[in-house]
Amino acid sequence: MKSTIKLYLSIICLTAFNLANAQDKLSLKQAITIALENNYAIKLSDNFSKIAKNDVTLGNAGFLPIATGNLTDNNRVETSEVELASGQTRNAINAKTTNLNYGASLNWRIFDGLQMFTNYDRLKELEKLGELNAKLTVQTTIADVIEAYYNLVTQQKQLIATQTALEVSLIRIKNANSRYKIGKGSKLELLAAKVDLNTDTTQLLRQEDLIRAGKVRLNQLLARDLTTEFTLEENLNIDKTLAFEQLKSLADAQNPDLQTAVVNQKISELNLKQTKGARYPVVALTSGYNFANSTSPPTGFALRANSRGLNYGFIASINIFNGFQQNRLEKNAKLNVEASKFSLEQTKQTINAQLLTAYQNYQTNLQLIFLEESNVEVAKENLDITLDKYRLGSIVPLELREAQRNFIDANARYANSLFQTKLAEIALKEIAGNINL
Repeated sequence: MKSTIKLYLSIICLTAFNLANAQDKLSLKQAITIALENNYAIKLSDNFSKIAKNDVTLGNAGFLPIATGNLTDNNRVETSEVELASGQTRNAINAKTTNLNYGASLNWRIFDGLQMFTNYDRLKELEKLGELNAKLTVQTTIADVIEAYYNLVTQQKQLIATQTALEVSLIRIKNANSRYKIGKGSKLELLAAKVDLNTDTTQLLRQEDLIRAGKVRLNQLLARDLTTEFTLEENLNIDKTLAFEQLKSLADAQNPDLQTAVVNQKISELNLKQTKGARYPVVALTSGYNFANSTSPPTGFALRANSRGLNYGFIASINIFNGFQQNRLEKNAKLNVEASKFSLEQTKQTINAQLLTAYQNYQTNLQLIFLEESNVEVAKENLDITLDKYRLGSIVPLELREAQRNFIDANARYANSLFQTKLAEIALKEIAGNINL
């Protein structure tokens, strides 16, 4: 029996040591800072945002001319026989013919139905969309880090309650063993105490496993070694000052999903404008300077020719009929504009519903925190009194076990109410677009 008790005591001591020693303390602020520097999702979204920013150029929109250098070198070796009108015959065996052309050309579209202006505006909207996606990724990552951090805090609070219950079970089994040895207790009482002790130990080990899994999850969000050990600041601070109307105003002004829907509507309108631009003529200036050098076999009139010179002009074209494709494209573009408006209204309604639900959840959990905190104090006092009575032998073990369960359950409910309130707070701030510590 002594060896068994020592084993359980070592489990408790080892758990306490792991929580309190030889580990760096990680604050929530530090965790968020590390995530903002390392998180892969943030890095990816930042890259995509930079790509969209790089695309906003006059050249990409079609404003600037295109200049190209050209070089063509053709060579041919052939045997030929030419009979002239005079009756003479000219032969060339393995004669080489060369044609060398090189130069530069320029093409500049100066009018395309204002499509280039529309395209430039569309590129700027796509840049905004990239920035919004990057902002949304940052906010989502921060929310995930806060949730993972406080989930660990909650699990550690529950671990402490589980340790307390296990310590009570150790006291109970010592008492039951002593009573059994002196003949005042039954073996049934001792066996029941052993079963309850094993149950509490199992719960403790499972709780430790939840904490280890939570640490892996947080390390993953921080994009660092998954085995990194750390301790947490165990204060779970709740912001109790959130007001619905203020949150709604913030959500209307800066919610990333809502802003994305607005940008998408603008892009669909620009796409319609660009599609209509195809009805107008396209005018382009062309110019170039070319050099040519050629040699021919002696069967022709010219053995060698050289030329160089400037060419210039313009090209104009207009779509007269393309199988009603233009009408089809414009109809679809108008439908996309209409769809983007529906999407915007749907997003507004979804955000308002999420905000209202989260706020109601937040208010309910604020009330539960006060109630469950009071229950923890009552359950702890009841456990202490029941344990004293048990030591005096004035109550049966079943009453002590019930007090233990009430204490664990009260702590679990209190920790869960704190965590659920924090989740509701995070959700509200995330919807409002101003999530912070």
